[in-house]
Amino acid sequence: MTTAPDLTELLDGSPSNWGKWGPDDEVGSLNYLTAEQVLRGASLIKKGALFTLQRLIGDPNGDPVWPGRSPATREMILDESHWDEGGDGPAFPGGLHYADDKINAFLQGSTQYDALGHVWYDGQIWNGYDARTTIGGLDKASVEPIAERGVAGRAVLLDMARYQGVDCLGPRETFDHTDLEKCAAAQGIEIRPRDILLIRTNHLELFFRQGEGFYEDFCEPGLVYSPELVQWFQDKEIPNLVTDTIANEVTTDPHNGVALVLHNALMRNLGIAFTEICDLEKLAADCAEDGAYEFFYVAAPLKIHNATGSPVNPVVIK
Repeated sequence: MTTAPDLTELLDGSPSNWGKWGPDDEVGSLNYLTAEQVLRGASLIKKGALFTLQRLIGDPNGDPVWPGRSPATREMILDESHWDEGGDGPAFPGGLHYADDKINAFLQGSTQYDALGHVWYDGQIWNGYDARTTIGGLDKASVEPIAERGVAGRAVLLDMARYQGVDCLGPRETFDHTDLEKCAAAQGIEIRPRDILLIRTNHLELFFRQGEGFYEDFCEPGLVYSPELVQWFQDKEIPNLVTDTIANEVTTDPHNGVALVLHNALMRNLGIAFTEICDLEKLAADCAEDGAYEFFYVAAPLKIHNATGSPVNPVVIK
């Protein structure tokens, strides 16, 4: 059996944006989304149609999560039963009753933004910060700076499933930047510098069909590493990669056996924000109907101190 190379070896000489926005930067390629880019995106609003991209937390049909993470659980704290005879519901002047609940959840257990410090190798996270700054919480490159900043700009949907003529992509199916360009051309759009990329595979449809069988021999489809692909993302100055899969890339690279190479090549080295587990189905259907695959995208994860990620409900406006 061939031993997978170390990421330090595999990504030696790979493009890096460390220091590009100063030694204290914690939002990386989101810096490309200047006011000009926000206005460029807003100019695409034509019909005022809204599409929210978050998957439902607590879906009765199940919540797709990374293997080893458990879905969110919601607990009712107060409801009308607490004011039944013998109940302990609080008494308010005027007789107010109310409902209250809470959730217990992995911060990356639903549609979410990764913090740039979420993954690393060779003892350093994004921008060269010491990996030991992650101990007990991310002191550097947490999700908080992304949440404080917000994300907005021109975005394009690359419907890889529809382009390939399938309902959904299956496990281990891969594509690269050249396939993205071909998909865009087939849709009649251009991938421009500083575009936010939304990629649809509809792979999570298999989760709802297969249940726990979805996790057997787990390997999602998605983008696959090559030096040329990383350089393409660098040249295009892509700020944000948004997909409908759990990890935004093929889980284990079929060419080298390494797990989540692009998390490191794109997020750790280039500072590209990753948004995962999005529901792109209604948006994709509308794009197929009206032929408009470019639109305004806006999102802001929750402001959570020192967190590795955060739930988010991105909004597309057409």
